[in-house]
Amino acid sequence: MLARVANPPNPFSATHVDWLGEPPRQSVEVYVDHTRDILSTNDSPDIPFRYSVNPYRGCFHGCAYCYARPTHEYLSFGAGSDFDRRLVVKPEAAALLRTAFEKKSWVGELVVFSGNTDCYQPLEASYGLTRACLQVCLDYRNPVGIITKAPLVERDVDVLAGLAREARVTVAVSIPFSDAAHARAMEPAVAPPARRLQAVRRLAEAGVPVGVNVAPIIPGLNDSQMVEVLEQARAAGATFAGMTLLRLPGPVATVFEERLRAALPDRAERILNRVREARGGALYKGDFGTRMRGEGEYAGTIEALFKQTCKRLGYVSRQAPTPEAGTTFRRPVADSGQLSLF
Repeated sequence: MLARVANPPNPFSATHVDWLGEPPRQSVEVYVDHTRDILSTNDSPDIPFRYSVNPYRGCFHGCAYCYARPTHEYLSFGAGSDFDRRLVVKPEAAALLRTAFEKKSWVGELVVFSGNTDCYQPLEASYGLTRACLQVCLDYRNPVGIITKAPLVERDVDVLAGLAREARVTVAVSIPFSDAAHARAMEPAVAPPARRLQAVRRLAEAGVPVGVNVAPIIPGLNDSQMVEVLEQARAAGATFAGMTLLRLPGPVATVFEERLRAALPDRAERILNRVREARGGALYKGDFGTRMRGEGEYAGTIEALFKQTCKRLGYVSRQAPTPEAGTTFRRPVADSGQLSLF
């Protein structure tokens, strides 16, 4: 696990520190964000939801490939070790979500946890912000989607089962690797794949619609593990599956390459060449329509294998409630102590 300060230069900062010797070790620092809004909006045609909730910023999981790293630069932090260890909590998240649901303009669209962090990262065990927000969603019967790689999601199986009964909910568990050693190299503070599969099974047994997110696919590293992950997740009870090709926007490419070379020096160059092959010769292109899927024959082969395997195993393609299905959203009626006349 990365234990020392290592950040690419922040373009929003006027200064940058280069250590003359060994960089110091970086401990966890928690900051409080008294934001006034909790719903983030998205208008990308590549992402199938509009609204998301991020109770935290940064993520202790420390995944080398995390596409959300550049968002930490807006806080005057770094996209490298700062993203993993300088973490932000939003203590008013649940209250802000309740306020948003009370607005007349809110009509009960799908809310996804989370877009730029893992809502069940270790901080959640202490702060409980995700659970509190999910309880608000249950109170209002608002449709929910969850993306996580943390078994801590099992703690909230009671609320999730309630959402499954009273509203609509899906949980996508991210499992990019079947090989535990590769997972540890790229996702240093995440539970091993086998433990995440147990979470899939636990949610499925509780009646919570659960799927697997084989993301990201890193060409030359875990593309060969994709079929095994899909098979294991299906056996555990997953009913839907998603896939995203590795994305390396901005400083993420620097962080990923540095950690890849440190963890897998013998394979690093081959993997980077494979990434370029699936990205039209570059490590990343952010064009809508291809940024999640890649381009060229190599990327096409990965996508075809994914679709073929999903069809063979009986996965459904859609993983989130759709607008066409309507909404279960209802504002709770305040208890006035009086009996209804109807």
